[in-house]
Amino acid sequence: MGLSQGEPRRMNGGQLRCPYCGLLQDRVATLEHEWVLLEPDMTPLAHTVPTEHRWIELSDGRVTVVCPPDPFQRCRIEHRLACSWHRLPRAHQPFRRVTT
Repeated sequence: MGLSQGEPRRMNGGQLRCPYCGLLQDRVATLEHEWVLLEPDMTPLAHTVPTEHRWIELSDGRVTVVCPPDPFQRCRIEHRLACSWHRLPRAHQPFRRVTT
């Protein structure tokens, strides 16, 4: 049952287009066997991201929320924080991706 040697098995979620802004987002499995849509290629310092939006990537490719983070730990953020279509509180706006 399961793999016991070699690399940990990765759960492949792939990428989806956001129905609102049209940009790609990563579909990633959580420890709770659910899926979360994360912003690709963005890994801010974890302590700069609100707790409920801070996703730490594990060795098997899944993500989990960790509180409190290590001061130098990087995290992934939910796409909706960077999506230009959603209205966010001013405190979350630094995560917006600039598109041309």
